[in-house]
Amino acid sequence: MKIFVAILCLMFPVAATAQNQGMNMGNMQKIMQEMQQCMAKVDKAELKVLEVESEKLGKEMETLCGKGERKKAQKKAIAYSKKIMKNPALVQMKKCGEITKGLMPEAAMPSFEDEFDFSNRHVCDN
Repeated sequence: MKIFVAILCLMFPVAATAQNQGMNMGNMQKIMQEMQQCMAKVDKAELKVLEVESEKLGKEMETLCGKGERKKAQKKAIAYSKKIMKNPALVQMKKCGEITKGLMPEAAMPSFEDEFDFSNRHVCDN
């Protein structure tokens, strides 16, 4: 559910930017409707499973980082991020996010890959 909420929160700046760029309300409503239809296809049960797994892994990461086992924590975080990037629910959500592509500068909206990729940052430093 946190992932779903995160996507919705990412949509608020899209609406503001679209208004600032002079997009008419009809086009904006159409895009938001497409987004809602797309998000309706996301398997909510699968998102719940991911939420439970993520919370469990988060606690495990805190423990490992707290014990100074940074290497082990990083290895687990990278393995988990690779696993969830293949998850059908997240793949669908990524497709939904692409509906808004071009409305905002890419730097303003983090990609799923950036959000879950720990190859460029350490999980213990977050």
